[in-house]
Amino acid sequence: MKFEFHDHQIGSLFGLTDDIKKYVKQFTMASGTINILWNRNSEPVTVLVDGMPIQLLANQLLTTTYLHHVSYERTEAPLTAFLFNREFYCISDHDSEVSCNGILFFGTQDLPIISIPKAQERKFNTLYEVFEDEFSTPDKIQGDMLQMLLKRLIIICTRLAKEQHIVQKLDNEQIDVVRKFNVLVDTHYKTKRKVGDYAEMLFKSPKTLSNLFAIYNQKSPQQIILERLALEAKRLMTFTDKQNQEIAYELGFNDPAHFSRFFKKMTQISPTKYRENALISS
Repeated sequence: MKFEFHDHQIGSLFGLTDDIKKYVKQFTMASGTINILWNRNSEPVTVLVDGMPIQLLANQLLTTTYLHHVSYERTEAPLTAFLFNREFYCISDHDSEVSCNGILFFGTQDLPIISIPKAQERKFNTLYEVFEDEFSTPDKIQGDMLQMLLKRLIIICTRLAKEQHIVQKLDNEQIDVVRKFNVLVDTHYKTKRKVGDYAEMLFKSPKTLSNLFAIYNQKSPQQIILERLALEAKRLMTFTDKQNQEIAYELGFNDPAHFSRFFKKMTQISPTKYRENALISS
């Protein structure tokens, strides 16, 4: 089953399928989308994200963005997917925890996997059926209705993500600082490498940020910045034909040798060796 809403005028896309591996190439746009992947099977399902296998247990959801490289080559059971682009859901790109810059998509360092509690399974299944019904009603307000339903899904998932992933010692304001920091890192990591740069944009001191992340996660703000840079380097080496020197300059390194030292420090392997290993495993 595959449903799609596509507004050619503004280039917006929203899709729903009960088997993303089967239908992913049949959508008008298969890239540049944000995805909510839902394992509605009774057995685990595996997807590859940036070359790493991610296992989803029954009734777990995973969110990915257009920054990720997602592959379903190891996905053996049908995997339900909601996919949309910024033009569909982010026409006014407000900075809110349920926007495209929200907790589910750019607000944490790690891929958020959400478990649907037994008591909420009926709520999710009912919402899924409403999505199906709405796709069978093609009229002038169908896009608005689908946006409303998608926002409801994102709100429900955001609440679960906050319960399941974020330490309860943090209040809502602190959670928002964590989210905004991660959004800023995703936006500026190529040009801003110091915690002080992000602290200034958040109107916080570097010490305040460090203390906050010590409560939230063992990773420090500086480590998050450097890991984001290393992740992009690995993506470029794995999924593009760019040479190491090109990648170094693209990521803001003036000296390719400096980039090689940075990469080896972060991954314990040289860029050349990393490429060789990627070729062997592909």
